[in-house]
Amino acid sequence: MLVIGGGVMGLWAAVEAARAGADVLLVDAGRIGQGASNGLVGALMPHMPDKWNQKKQFQFDALVSLEHEVAALEAETGISAGYRRSGRLVPLPRPHLRAIALRHSADAERVWQAEGRRFHWHVLDRPPVEGWVNAGAGAHGFVFDTLAARAAPRRVTALLAGWLERSARVRILENSRVEQLDPAGTARLAGGPTVRFGHAVVAAGYDAFAMFEAVSAPLEKPLGQAVKGQSALLRADVDPAFPAIFLDGLYVISHENGHVAIGSTSENAFSDPFACDGLLEPLIARAVQMVPALEGAPVVECWAGLRPKAIGRDPMVGPHPDHPRIIAMAGGFKVSFGIAHLLAKAALAALQGKAPAVPESFLAASHIALAQSR
Repeated sequence: MLVIGGGVMGLWAAVEAARAGADVLLVDAGRIGQGASNGLVGALMPHMPDKWNQKKQFQFDALVSLEHEVAALEAETGISAGYRRSGRLVPLPRPHLRAIALRHSADAERVWQAEGRRFHWHVLDRPPVEGWVNAGAGAHGFVFDTLAARAAPRRVTALLAGWLERSARVRILENSRVEQLDPAGTARLAGGPTVRFGHAVVAAGYDAFAMFEAVSAPLEKPLGQAVKGQSALLRADVDPAFPAIFLDGLYVISHENGHVAIGSTSENAFSDPFACDGLLEPLIARAVQMVPALEGAPVVECWAGLRPKAIGRDPMVGPHPDHPRIIAMAGGFKVSFGIAHLLAKAALAALQGKAPAVPESFLAASHIALAQSR
């Protein structure tokens, strides 16, 4: 099997394929774990527990099972993913938000249950920990969500790559861009080499959209787009067990080794996709205002890159409706790290002639139909 793309999506696809007994060639245009998977934030955040549907259930199942998946790989490799189910704090600055949060709390008690475990959407008057979020940020209280988790993105990709490097069934080829994908079962790499495949998983970030478009009938709209994001890593003496903080698009995440990640912007228009610019500074300023412990904390690194956002925003997974050998696994945008392991299992169902066990809106066929509509 050919896997195109060595980000978190492609790495999980390769792991699951090798576990299933397939011989895998993983090809990446650059280095493994770069691109959007090389970010800093690592938020593993659930959807709101209200208006429950298939998509929310899929993500819930993924977030619950990821803990066990990561632990198993860590035990096999000795590599840490920096994973912790630390929970999430959401300040409630306005009174109507508390009323909504109380309704969500009741919803979570009903639907956030799995494997004998329950997760909660607590509504509190004050933060559950001292020395972290500014209590004044929640004039009407705080939500403390016990389902949310975090992981260090680069450690996750290192963990997956480390497992693959130990597998006799996997060969990794870096700095090899796929220039042409033939649905008959060949892929031409930059420089001329051609590789044959039984199935190809296209997990090449935002480049995956163009690859799928190239083997599709003419479409009215693109299958997806690249959205720029920027984030920062600060050094601060804070507890790595502190819950993630989220408010109005801002994440503040405490990681190991005295690092705190702040992110992220979402930019549809930009001049330089890989440059940190003035849009990041206000984000850091908001974080410092919300978390006094970050006052004067030095910025260790800033990151800018392009994330793949599929048409309709949902991930794109499963076989091409006209070319079943070619399987999509792309478009995770901001949720890839939390669900990629389940998407990989769903994508590889095609090898057994089964339909992917995902919500219909995730299917590659649904994305192509949406792109064909005027």
